[in-house]
Amino acid sequence: MSLRYKVFGRTGLRVSSIALGTGNFGKGWGYGTDRDEAQQIYAAYRAAGGNFIDTADQYQFGQSEEMVGAFIQPERDSVVLATKFSLGNNPAAGLQGTGNSRRSLVQSVESSLRRLKTDRIDILWVHFPDGVTPIDEIARGLDDLVRSGKILYPGLSNFPAWRVATAVTLAEAHGWTPVSAVQLEYSLVERTAEREVLPMAEAFNLGAVTWSPLGGGLLTGKYRKGETGRAQGLGAVIHAESDARKTAILDEVLAIAQETGKPPGQIAIAWVLARGRLPLIGPRTLQQITDNLASATLVLTPEQVTRLTTASAFPLGYPHEVVATVAGPIAGGKAELLDYPARTVR
Repeated sequence: MSLRYKVFGRTGLRVSSIALGTGNFGKGWGYGTDRDEAQQIYAAYRAAGGNFIDTADQYQFGQSEEMVGAFIQPERDSVVLATKFSLGNNPAAGLQGTGNSRRSLVQSVESSLRRLKTDRIDILWVHFPDGVTPIDEIARGLDDLVRSGKILYPGLSNFPAWRVATAVTLAEAHGWTPVSAVQLEYSLVERTAEREVLPMAEAFNLGAVTWSPLGGGLLTGKYRKGETGRAQGLGAVIHAESDARKTAILDEVLAIAQETGKPPGQIAIAWVLARGRLPLIGPRTLQQITDNLASATLVLTPEQVTRLTTASAFPLGYPHEVVATVAGPIAGGKAELLDYPARTVR
């Protein structure tokens, strides 16, 4: 099996259709993967044609970056390396080692470069907004690092659409390096990025990486079987089967898994791929990476995609639902005859 590749947003960067998240590389959090198995996971991903590696300074308190740096060193120029900053690389990072200030940005990048044993980071994500650092400080700080050659492409992770759009507009107005990409949670159980973040990314032609395509493990069906997974290791589950909608989604995933003879997790990732998204997988074991990668060759029928999309439907809310009521009048009563552009307007 070989993964396919896509051009990443408004860049000329070529990345594999599935990205490898390495949050489980290491055991600094008390839960994760030891070095030997992590290297096997990395090797399996590369053997399948994967070239997009995603880590963060905070993952396993720096152990993930250290492992990734060692694994990619013999083939550094063949992989697209992404890392993140905001949370610090250890619990004692303190006021000056966390957040999104220019000081924290520069300090974090210098530390990540040492752990990764490389002279550049291909994509640097601002991991989370800190609620205080102005977006112009973030955008200009990222531009400075691009000009210095320490990072190549800036990205924003878990940011609201309006802040990303502001960063893109400021960069265009001032001639700074543009924000190239966004990273966001997206799965059958978490589709609310379709309200604002994804349309914004499409309008600005930003690359979009979607994390947790398995809904924190919920969509594998393992919690119904009594397995604990990350609930035992990290003390939290991103999504639990806590309402009728999630139950209906999981029921449909399990039904299609039975029809196809494929594991439920593969169904969930295949749906994300069918939606044209780039999923970021985060396997903890060699078996998990094998299952995750197999989803790239699983083609759901249009009817199966529709069933999953219908089961996971959610209200878009205001203003989207109000705007939908005037689609006909605003097109002069000719909406059915009007050919609209494929890309979202900005």
